[in-house]
Amino acid sequence: MTENSVIQSKGVDSLGRKFALVVFFSIVLAGLVVGFLAIKFQEFALLKQQQASIKYRSLGFASQLSFSLLQKQQKAQVANEIITTTLQKSRREVRPSLKAEADGSIRQQDDYSAAYIAQKNYNRRTASLYQDTAQLWQQISSLMLQDFDSFYFISKDNFIRSTPVNWVLQLEAGHDFSQDYFYQIATPELNPQRLPKWTELYFDSMFNQWVISLIIPVYIEDEFIGVTGTDIFLKNILDDLPSIQNKPAYAQVFLFDRKGQIIGDRLQKFSTNLPMNTLFTGVKAAEPKLSQFAKQVAQQPKAIEKLSEEVSGELIYAAEVAPVNWYLAMHIEKDHVLSGLADFRLRLLSMFIVVALLVSVLIFVTFYKVILKRLNRLSKGVYSFSRGEITPIELDTKNDEIGRLNRAFMNMSGEISGLVAGLNAKIVEKELAETSARKLSKAVSFLSSGIVITDAELAIEYINPFLIKLLDCQTAVEKKLNLNELFAQEVSHLSDEIHYALSERQHWRGDMLLKFAGKQCWMSLAIAPIRNETGELSHYVCAMQDISFIKQSQLKMEHLAYYDVLTGLANRCYFKEQLRKAIAMSQRGYYSFALLYFDLDEFKRINDTLGHDAGDELLKEIARRLTTRLRTEDTIARLGGDEFAVILSAINDRNQASDIARNLQKAFAQPVMLGQHEVSISASIGITMAPEDAANEELLLKHADLAMYEAKARGRNTFHFFSPDLNEAAEERLLIENQLREAIKDNQFMLYYQPKIDIRDNTVVGYEALIRWLRPDNTLVPPVRFIGVAESTGLIVQIGEWIIWEACRFLARQHSQGYTVSLAINLSVRQFKDDNLPSLVAHIIQMTGVDAKYLMFEITESMLMGDTDAAISQLNQLKRLGVSLSIDDFGTGYSSLSYLKRFPVDELKIDRSFVCDIPESRNDMNIVAAVVAMAQKMGLQVVAEGVETASQVEFLRNNACHHVQGYYFSMPLAEQELAGLNFAIKQ
Repeated sequence: MTENSVIQSKGVDSLGRKFALVVFFSIVLAGLVVGFLAIKFQEFALLKQQQASIKYRSLGFASQLSFSLLQKQQKAQVANEIITTTLQKSRREVRPSLKAEADGSIRQQDDYSAAYIAQKNYNRRTASLYQDTAQLWQQISSLMLQDFDSFYFISKDNFIRSTPVNWVLQLEAGHDFSQDYFYQIATPELNPQRLPKWTELYFDSMFNQWVISLIIPVYIEDEFIGVTGTDIFLKNILDDLPSIQNKPAYAQVFLFDRKGQIIGDRLQKFSTNLPMNTLFTGVKAAEPKLSQFAKQVAQQPKAIEKLSEEVSGELIYAAEVAPVNWYLAMHIEKDHVLSGLADFRLRLLSMFIVVALLVSVLIFVTFYKVILKRLNRLSKGVYSFSRGEITPIELDTKNDEIGRLNRAFMNMSGEISGLVAGLNAKIVEKELAETSARKLSKAVSFLSSGIVITDAELAIEYINPFLIKLLDCQTAVEKKLNLNELFAQEVSHLSDEIHYALSERQHWRGDMLLKFAGKQCWMSLAIAPIRNETGELSHYVCAMQDISFIKQSQLKMEHLAYYDVLTGLANRCYFKEQLRKAIAMSQRGYYSFALLYFDLDEFKRINDTLGHDAGDELLKEIARRLTTRLRTEDTIARLGGDEFAVILSAINDRNQASDIARNLQKAFAQPVMLGQHEVSISASIGITMAPEDAANEELLLKHADLAMYEAKARGRNTFHFFSPDLNEAAEERLLIENQLREAIKDNQFMLYYQPKIDIRDNTVVGYEALIRWLRPDNTLVPPVRFIGVAESTGLIVQIGEWIIWEACRFLARQHSQGYTVSLAINLSVRQFKDDNLPSLVAHIIQMTGVDAKYLMFEITESMLMGDTDAAISQLNQLKRLGVSLSIDDFGTGYSSLSYLKRFPVDELKIDRSFVCDIPESRNDMNIVAAVVAMAQKMGLQVVAEGVETASQVEFLRNNACHHVQGYYFSMPLAEQELAGLNFAIKQ
């Protein structure tokens, strides 16, 4: 039988075709069923995977935005504390020097900021704000603008200091910040907790931008001073949203607020040129179902998972941006996700048809092959294969001996061909991989960031040149050290966190302090996995960015917040924190401690005479002596001005505290060179023991303060321990203060009048007005008990004004009765330094109608010292009103003749301490005679106080001192008792 006859056989031909058709349709049908099920499963898995990806990325992006806002908030709070501390330490008054512009505003601009205030609010206190905030903004404005678009401070007096400057320069004159939305949310009425507040979105017409602001109130000594504010443009927030490269294809990201209002995405266009403080009302969503989803999430924030599944045709998820009560949502249409499967379906169907066709043709051809041809082909194939030709040969695969032999041969040749082809492919892939690796190695070598590659156990296998040069850590690669061994000891606790994160998520990101071979630096570290072809974890790659400069800046800001800039000692904030810790430890019985509270004696005199620069140098020297005399475990702080405090740890009894106090006094006793001047200093120290005296922070400070003032009262340059009687004295002082306020309100004061006698003819030529306090129970309180309290609390200003009114009314009544007498009124220190005193006196003179030349104001020598130029200016203003001026208690104070000739005074009053011992004391007689002679030479009248004997009167008359006061003639009398005087009153 020939090959041709076999091929032409009709029966075989018919049977082969039928068999081929059956095989073809069976394969196609089975493929369609399997393909349909595979496609449905693929769609389900793809949607689930994409939904998980949307959720993961939404949470990640929201977390990034929340973290960024929290960092900005912390930075703004630190800046607020710095501003509060600076303003608290510098509560001074500065003479106004800036000129108002034509619109009635006062504006000032420098390279860092600009300031504004209305002319009507510009005074000594707001002028101080101009200077203090300008210096502060030079230090912190550049740091704040790294994270915010603007940074400003607004006081309750409508003063503003802002950077950048264009906002202030465009501000309309007379603008009232209390009406602004962003200012109101921080006021005590709307923010009694004094917390930082994020505003809702509103329109800023100055910047023509939608902004969100962080507003923090500023309190000084529990008084609301104003606010600090930082602005972030909505445009910048949206620009920082993830771009298309950072999210799945066709996915969209948008923001909405807690009301469900759509804020928009990074391509959103917003309305502009709106009125100031216009609140954001949302934008229209691309599809209504997105807007509905936002509103549902705002109403049910805990049901986000369920709500996400209910949005038809969309894969969506929303995550909260906690600091500002926003939500970040990411969504993608399901059709876009499934669109990639259309080509897959077509390819799968085509593949099944082609496979079925090929198999059918192969079976069909096999039936037409003869044994001889099959053997010849097999023999030829074996021969060719033996000669090294591995080209595949088509052989039949019938289920007989030849077919099995053919299949065995084809399988063997196929495997060998596959191995050879695979080997060639591997060689090509290796060459390509080596080329890519060389390129990547070059790029990593010149990268200005640190790169570390470790194995799956974090053993270091590679460090790029940048990091090797930075840390000198080549040996870490050679020794295959663990990555943890590059971490500094201070952050070693993060190792456990990193291992946990890598085991759970295979990645970690955070700040890390690296230290190796004596070098260290702060790095922003990100660790990500590297997987092999089978998806198994093989290595980790660690990318590092040097952030040492940022960390140094943060440390500087923390140092400004907790340490005194001038002396380098702890400030009040840090001191109170340490005091609370010490109290807590003492309450647990760990140890006891002593609290020292002191200030420098006569520090103000040094400041006034040598200048503030010398005063600053003195404070620095005091700080140096304290740090060298005290132990490292003791806390030393400068609380403000010349006030210092020390926490002495592990002090068990008063003897130990006394020894340390004496040691400090010895340190202070050594003179200090301030320029060309040698200055001697001393300190009054108050000491309280804890927990013996108190177990409360405020009580301890109060007790130490009371003890310090007791030390001052005992002559200064000493120390004193707190005792309960000091507290009783303080409580009595507080009681007197409260009763004084009631006395002012109920008008419980009255004036007594000490006659001034001309001893040449024994006539009354004038009176001195003296205050008395008559309580409702008819008990008379002597001035010595309440004048000091009134002076220290400032109540003396109100009392002094009442005295001037009553005294002038009395003088007017005397003149209306025909008595041409004069009247002397004592001025307190606070009254004399009040800028409004001349205008007040002028007003009272006008209202009462008295003749100013009969009115005399008495001041003490100590009131004229210090700022002598200001004192002379005040005296001249009073003199221009026509009144007379007298120096009271002359000889007990500074008694400087150089000052005396500059002061426009009319009278000297010799203190009673020089008169009371006449004629027994020869020295007192000489002093009085010298003062009288000097006053006569200078054209000044002289009045002697405290005259009580006839011999004193005779001595004064012989020395030409004609005007006297004292009990020899009369004690102070009420007005109704003056008629009973036994002296002729000058008509």
